[in-house]
Parts: sequence; structure tokens; C-alpha cells
Amino acid sequence: MPLQRRVPKRGFKNPFRIQYQVVNLSRLQVFKKGKPVTPESLLEKRLIRKKESPVKILGKGELSAPLHIRAHAFSKTAKEKIESAGGKYEVI
Repeated sequence: MPLQRRVPKRGFKNPFRIQYQVVNLSRLQVFKKGKPVTPESLLEKRLIRKKESPVKILGKGELSAPLHIRAHAFSKTAKEKIESAGGKYEVI
């Protein structure tokens, strides 16, 4: 049997991969207008699990109130929907 078939196969695990905690816009309806949405406030509302991991906002759902959202990353559709609702987004 050839050597490449006898050697155990292992996959590649990228040590530099960034694992984001994702939050959809539909989950941000619990926040009131005027209060900034930060990773700390997301942790209080139990929308994310760890404060240390970066947060990414995805564009699934709609925003009813203009919010000021601070996160580590935003999807393109999330940026468009936040601005169309009258809110602001800020990359930390």
C-alpha cells in the first residue's frame, strides 16, 4: 500500500482565524432609541456569550428605531439597513 494512504490524514487549522460572535439586526429590537449598542450591552442582554471575542453585526431582519451600534465588524447589508433606519454604525 502506498505511503500516502497509510499516513493518517489531518486537516489544516488556521491559528490566525478570527471567530466572530454574530448578531442579526432583528435581535437588536430590544434596545431603546438613543442608548448605544456596545459589546458590553449585548452581553448584558445575553445576545453574545463572551466579551473578549469580536462581534459582527449581520443584516438579517429590520430595525424599527435608529440606533448607534458599535461593533468590530458589519456586513454590507447591515450597514445599509442601519443607515436607512436613521442610525449610525461605528467600527471598534
